[in-house]
Amino acid sequence: MKDKKERYVGHIISLVLGIISILTNLLYYISIPAGVTSIILGIRNYKKTGSKLALSGFITGIVGVSLSLIVYISLIIILLLQNMY
Repeated sequence: MKDKKERYVGHIISLVLGIISILTNLLYYISIPAGVTSIILGIRNYKKTGSKLALSGFITGIVGVSLSLIVYISLIIILLLQNMY
């Protein structure tokens, strides 16, 4: 029983980090590292076990990093356009 619980720890950590990455997308210093870690753990665990939990951690990591990058690129573009006029 203990081995089964230990097998899913990486899956759960990947999912939790992906959710943290989505929720904190305005704080790039939390969002991007959490998202990248979630992506790496999700891929590694999905290749090992094929678990849907690891796949969802991978997907939430991608969504979190993407949202964070979109927000900050948009802010940079807005600031650059504002200085032009």
